[in-house]
Amino acid sequence: MTDATSAKSSRRHHWRRELVELAALFTAVAVADAVANTIAHGPSGPVLLCCSAVALIATAAFHTWWARRHENAPPPTDTGAAAPESPAASPEERQETALWRMRTTVRDEPGTLAALCTGLAGHRVDILSLQTHPLSDGTVDEFLLRAPAALLPADLTRTVAAAGGAHTWLERADAHDLVDAPTRVLGMATRTALDSAELPLALRQLLGRCTIRSVPARSRNGQRDSARVPEEGILEEHTMTFRDPSGGSVTIERPHLPFTPTEFARVRALVELDARLGQRVPPRRDVLTLPEGNPITVRRADASDLAAARDLHGRCSARTLAMRYQGPVADAERYLDHLLSPRFGRTLAVETASGRLVALGHLLWDGEETEVALLVEDSWQRRGIGAELLRRLVGMAADAGCTSVYAITQASNTGMVATMRGLGLPLDYQIEEGTLVITARPAGVPVRPAAARTAPDAGPRTT
Repeated sequence: MTDATSAKSSRRHHWRRELVELAALFTAVAVADAVANTIAHGPSGPVLLCCSAVALIATAAFHTWWARRHENAPPPTDTGAAAPESPAASPEERQETALWRMRTTVRDEPGTLAALCTGLAGHRVDILSLQTHPLSDGTVDEFLLRAPAALLPADLTRTVAAAGGAHTWLERADAHDLVDAPTRVLGMATRTALDSAELPLALRQLLGRCTIRSVPARSRNGQRDSARVPEEGILEEHTMTFRDPSGGSVTIERPHLPFTPTEFARVRALVELDARLGQRVPPRRDVLTLPEGNPITVRRADASDLAAARDLHGRCSARTLAMRYQGPVADAERYLDHLLSPRFGRTLAVETASGRLVALGHLLWDGEETEVALLVEDSWQRRGIGAELLRRLVGMAADAGCTSVYAITQASNTGMVATMRGLGLPLDYQIEEGTLVITARPAGVPVRPAAARTAPDAGPRTT
């Protein structure tokens, strides 16, 4: 009911009540006048006086009852104050649903979004969230949808196209996508502020499926590896490039979906935050006791451990280095800058009670893949250090949302094979010319064929 209708009804009720009150007043006056004349001129004056008193009391009681009845009565029409119980959900409403992330480009004109929403509603698709990315010649709308599970992706895409959407992209979503965009971005910023190695993971979570490559300022032979990137970064259709604080660059590629200026601004803010804070690693240190009773400390490592890592290489035998690194043993130390940089992954270091570095474990971001690598000093092998490092690294990969991790080693390295088996995870093996690739699935997700992987030039392969 509108405000005008409510006011009109209220005035109508007041008019009726006033009419009743006026009629009661005239009746009371007439009765009083008749009683007064009778008392003054008749012999039964006291009796009539008592009767008039009773009549007045009855009239007053009737007036009070009438006023209260109409004052507390509900309005004649429903104002929405008390909604009736909703009926039980129909079988159509109880059907299974699926979450979808959808992005489509629409004309920047009034009514285009309404037409799109109407088309989705026709298929009982619920819009959970909407983000807009303004463009120079239109708008990219990004939706989180809850649709009937029986609705095919092709039908959903055709519906969007019929409503005016173009360049539509669709993929399945999960419960993590239910968090609103500002909360997600703040969480990514917090993770990045605490750990330099979180930046690639935060960018991947923000942008979806993409490939992130960090290029150092100079290659192993001392030549410049990347051209100078402008401070504000470079945005192309499927590529974004930003300057790295170390002088190199960070390149993000997404061939299946163009980047928008809004995404470029978000990524640039995260990269600038990372650059301002500098390299940082969480200070956590875990003290463990080996089966023979020796205490060891497991902690995160970074570029400040470069000298200790070089000493570790110097104490390892040629056979150990040859079994660990794929390539000339003399090149091993040249990769340490890459291995210890948080930009390329995470590194765990194992120290003895005296502070000597005896083992390194690396988790390397390799495009959309994740590589695990171990190096343990000869005299500390076969004590469970490698197994402990591997378990922690695979746990880090699972926490980061990596679907698989792989290790590259020699086919004769039975120790690494046994260590991977000790994880108790599904494993995939592929061997070619003496090189063995072992892939583990932390979350039980099917892995891509190992033959598709190639060893990049920027980093070593350890076993």
